[in-house]
Amino acid sequence: MGHLISAAAVVDVDVDLEPGWVEVEDGLITASGTGAPPRDPDEHHDGILAPGLIDAQINGAYGADFAVATDEEWERIVDELAATGVTAIAPTFITAPVEDLAEQLRGYRRQRARLAGRPGATRLLGAHVEGPFIAAACKGAHDESFLVDPTAERIDALLAAGGADLGYVTLAPERVGAIEAIQRLVAAGVRVSIGHSDADDVTATRAVDAGATLVTHLYNAQRGLRHRDGGVVGVALTDPRLTPGLIADLHHVDPIALQVAFASSGDRVMLVTDDLSTFGMPPGRYELGGAPVVIAEGQPARRDDGTIAGAAVRLDTCIANVVRHAGVDVATAIRAASTVPAHALGAPELGTLAPGTPADLVVLDPLELRVTAAWVDGRRSG
Repeated sequence: MGHLISAAAVVDVDVDLEPGWVEVEDGLITASGTGAPPRDPDEHHDGILAPGLIDAQINGAYGADFAVATDEEWERIVDELAATGVTAIAPTFITAPVEDLAEQLRGYRRQRARLAGRPGATRLLGAHVEGPFIAAACKGAHDESFLVDPTAERIDALLAAGGADLGYVTLAPERVGAIEAIQRLVAAGVRVSIGHSDADDVTATRAVDAGATLVTHLYNAQRGLRHRDGGVVGVALTDPRLTPGLIADLHHVDPIALQVAFASSGDRVMLVTDDLSTFGMPPGRYELGGAPVVIAEGQPARRDDGTIAGAAVRLDTCIANVVRHAGVDVATAIRAASTVPAHALGAPELGTLAPGTPADLVVLDPLELRVTAAWVDGRRSG
């Protein structure tokens, strides 16, 4: 007999805040349902039971940048993130020379294998390489001196280094050779995200036709929606083939823009943090991709010139922000941080409470929408 967990409310793929329950055994959900559980539960929660949260864009945490993190820092990150309800992540490696990114990917493959099955720890999904095939006009905090075109040789170098542990690549489709690069990546089983791009709507749509399925941090570092040019934002909001990531820390994107995103494509929006090593740390100076960033109290990380370089926000806070400041219903907001990224990243076995799937679960406080309990493979985190 498994461990039965019931809750006052459940959010699942097709369930919106109904009372419900799940039964867990040997790391899997063996049964689930709405209404009264089939027997007295082993534990009951007055909050919202939901699939574990998934962060599809995170650069580091707790003082460590994934690009240079030690074994001990990786362990601390996956242990402590899980307690915040983030049960899976796609670690992000930002613009650097291709040979450096290849080395980072090789290091990540080792970490992913080493940490697989760590009890109660955040699971590691395919890595995200953000750059260096991006537009100088929309480089954001990325180092312009490392930006290059996505030649076949460079793409093949990343594919060889990352193997099955390379999940997706962000690129600007207007760069020379970008459409061919998208096709090459997709053929190798790697997803492509449009980002850091000044592409017009025609070029962005060509990228989608070639196989791009994601948009990196909607609105930020990309051509916006204009009345005679839809730009990257217009295509992201209207093309059903795309899943746009959205940083809802209330610094990267204004609440009205959050409302627009969810009103136009709410069931496709994927909440991400874009957190840096500054997450979970006090104000001070840190690094992103080898360059300094500064974080002040209540503010996102910034380069010395004031450019926003990333966030330091909990993913459950992003859920609460879009509910409170953009009028998004609770179930949609939770799925935007669980079910939607699971499907967008090619891990549909996550982001659901269906029987036979991994028991990655969270409970959120019904008022604050803050995670109060989390499990990975049925093991309690924190």
